Amino acid sequence: MATTTKIRPRALVRASGGPRYAVALAVDALGTGMLRPFLLLYGVMVLGLSASATGIAMTAGIVMGLVCMPAVGRWLDRGARSTVVAASMLVRVLGVALLLAAPTGHVWLFATAALFLGIGNQAWPAAHAALVSTVAHGRERDAALAAGRALRNAGLGAGGLLATACLAGGTTALQVLAAVTGLAYLAAAALAWSVHLHAHPAATPTAASTAASATGTAGGPAPRMGVLLAANVVYVFCLNVPEIALPLILVTQLHASPVWSAAIFVANTVLVVTLQVPVTVLLSRFSRRTVLALAGVVLAASYLGFLAATSLGHGWGAAAVAAVSVLCTIGEIIYAGSATALVTALAPAHLLGRALARFQLSTGFGLAVSPAVITALASHGAAALWGSLAGATLLSASAVATEKDRGTRLSGFRRRARAGS
Repeated sequence: MATTTKIRPRALVRASGGPRYAVALAVDALGTGMLRPFLLLYGVMVLGLSASATGIAMTAGIVMGLVCMPAVGRWLDRGARSTVVAASMLVRVLGVALLLAAPTGHVWLFATAALFLGIGNQAWPAAHAALVSTVAHGRERDAALAAGRALRNAGLGAGGLLATACLAGGTTALQVLAAVTGLAYLAAAALAWSVHLHAHPAATPTAASTAASATGTAGGPAPRMGVLLAANVVYVFCLNVPEIALPLILVTQLHASPVWSAAIFVANTVLVVTLQVPVTVLLSRFSRRTVLALAGVVLAASYLGFLAATSLGHGWGAAAVAAVSVLCTIGEIIYAGSATALVTALAPAHLLGRALARFQLSTGFGLAVSPAVITALASHGAAALWGSLAGATLLSASAVATEKDRGTRLSGFRRRARAGS
């Protein structure tokens, strides 16, 4: 068991890609927060499309974005870093331009815009993680990934609040928001590209490749991550709990005011922004796999807490759900701080891009199916929803905890962990 890593703010910025890259992340997140939550409204209010046609186009964009991930992974494995990050931002500039150019009632242009936005949104996480893994290693890399997530959540929240304040302007305000988002993506792409970071994968020391070298397996095949990827599909449901499951339960079953849902969402964002880095650093004394399993236990406990809270009925139910949501957010923070970090630690340097692309595929798939699964389970009652989520998450946590790392020996990885990697 390693000692807790101490990360100074200046070192954290450097490990995250440098000041210019940090600004690029903030600008990109702000732009995304201004448009992504209101893309459906743009299709309906500005272009006059039906809600069903708009939703289908948006879903198709997400799916096609996932289909492009293997190509993104291969591009990263050729050494590209800041170029891929900038490309993920530039492709969204093209999507916004198509939104602004689309005439009323033109569903195909909207669908194409959603496609480019989806590609950019899906490619960015893997590209960002690969860039951070090139400039930082070990626990410093984990803290930098956590800092990037906290910064992105802050930008998304600020962008969403700004857009909400502007919605009173109707369709004109939505068009202005889209234009400002496009400019934000363009500025972020320029800043990210200016970092000029390129990797030489065969020589880039990651925790996994260093451990593999010590055991004579360096340059070998990527570890089999099937169990980790399958578990991640279940884990990622927690990201949609504050946005979908809790509003659904609060409004339809507890008949509570929508204000409760909004308060929970805001609290979730604030907690992630303020606690993501400290919690990740605090848990750095344990192995990443152990922490990821712990995240599953905490999330499952929160799901059972939601089940107990809903049984209280209309009187105290909403307040109890809000209280339990804090535990759920803690589980989300632990999961987010350990999952990507575990992937980057396990993957050999020359296959890091493809490993991250596969991980993003599992994340994107989980996010895509979770709304349908959550609403279907909720239609059968609170016990079906929270009991199923708790059981599946505990099963996933158990699988993560008991899986043996292949391709890199677990013993070598543990020795590295004890050394504070």
